[in-house]
Amino acid sequence: MTLKGRPGLKRDRVRDFLLDFIADKRPGEAIPSERALAEELGVSRPTLRAAIEDLVRSGLLVREHGRGTFAGPKRVTQALAATQSGSFYAPPAEGHWASRILEFGPITAGARLAHRLQMSPVDPVLRVVRLRIVDGEPMAIERLHLPYALVEGLVPGDMESGSFYRLLRDRFGVDPRSAVQTLQATVIDEAEAGLLDVPEHFPALMVERTTRDAAGRIVEFTRSVYRGDRYRVTSELNFDEESG
Repeated sequence: MTLKGRPGLKRDRVRDFLLDFIADKRPGEAIPSERALAEELGVSRPTLRAAIEDLVRSGLLVREHGRGTFAGPKRVTQALAATQSGSFYAPPAEGHWASRILEFGPITAGARLAHRLQMSPVDPVLRVVRLRIVDGEPMAIERLHLPYALVEGLVPGDMESGSFYRLLRDRFGVDPRSAVQTLQATVIDEAEAGLLDVPEHFPALMVERTTRDAAGRIVEFTRSVYRGDRYRVTSELNFDEESG
């Protein structure tokens, strides 16, 4: 297999080849040497090395000095399935999820949160920051803001395990039904790096979600940062004749 084209395009194609190659690899499984891959693809070793470095920086490959290059850790998948109404259903993500509480307590909403939660700036908001842990490994830092009046009596231990939305339904009579969620690329800052056990400026995914209950009230605004090497979102899409 020989790749042709400009150096930049060659590197992209090598990267695509490597992504397909490691898709079926187990975490920690070795990939062939740079020399073997360069010969197989018909590219220079600098071109191959640049593509490998891209994947090392994103956590998809792990390089160990003197040992070689290996497939990175398994990614946890959050599936989003399209419904007939055009919205998405979000089943539970893979893995066993737990949390370590980093902050917990009431704050005054202020102008920014009041706008997000559609409440008065002087109203109290419960702010919860928790480190999300999946199968024993740090996955995300989640910052939740909830109208305090809806969850009075909530304690830190309530947020360490189990489904938070189920807790809202069962104990507080708050029934989350819909959300607007945005995802965008970001990088880990110094404080987040220590909690997530990754280098500073490591690739990450920032997720913002505003959730409404069955009555249409906003009951949650959350901003989370997920490790780029451990978390992915897959979506099922439906198209019709008007789709672009």
